[in-house]
Amino acid sequence: MAEKKLAADNMKKLGIEDLKNSCYRELSGGQQQRVLLARALCAARKLLLLDEPAAGLDPVATNEMYHLIMDLNRQEGLTVVMVSHDIKAAVNHAKHILHLGNGEVFFGTAAEYTQSAVGSAFLNSGKCGRCKE
Repeated sequence: MAEKKLAADNMKKLGIEDLKNSCYRELSGGQQQRVLLARALCAARKLLLLDEPAAGLDPVATNEMYHLIMDLNRQEGLTVVMVSHDIKAAVNHAKHILHLGNGEVFFGTAAEYTQSAVGSAFLNSGKCGRCKE
């Protein structure tokens, strides 16, 4: 019974209560991501690890997903570690950035990242860091 309450609380937190009787395959990409996030919250108490949580979502759903994640961090005190290749979104939504790639390593606040050599080179190049263009 405690698990059902936790699931219901997480669905309410993410605004997906109306989806509780829906077939997952029939949901939109944004709805599916919210369902997956609610499931992850059922197992997470203090730390949430996310791999590309907004991948494949349209711009509106992407923005909503990032705001949901930020709210979980701020309001629930949940630590969120997120992998993303969308560095501009990461800079706009994250408190800290860990940049690993091409032999370069940076860790610091998002503001420090934008001012760092690696951050400004990466943000101004238009490259993904894996591209050789």
